[in-house]
Amino acid sequence: MSDFFAAVGLVFVIEGLLFAAFPEPAKRAMASAMETPDTALRIIGIASAVLGVLVVWLVRG
Repeated sequence: MSDFFAAVGLVFVIEGLLFAAFPEPAKRAMASAMETPDTALRIIGIASAVLGVLVVWLVRG
């Protein structure tokens, strides 16, 4: 469980750095996400989750 919380913490760090370093592109990305159909967002979300699981599986062995 500690690995899970460490991973969640890293997500916050990475997102925070992106918003701090590139605020305008981050705003455009959010606006673009608002205009994207729900189905496309779901597909992207599922693909991202599967890719994340594969990366963790490969790294953690």
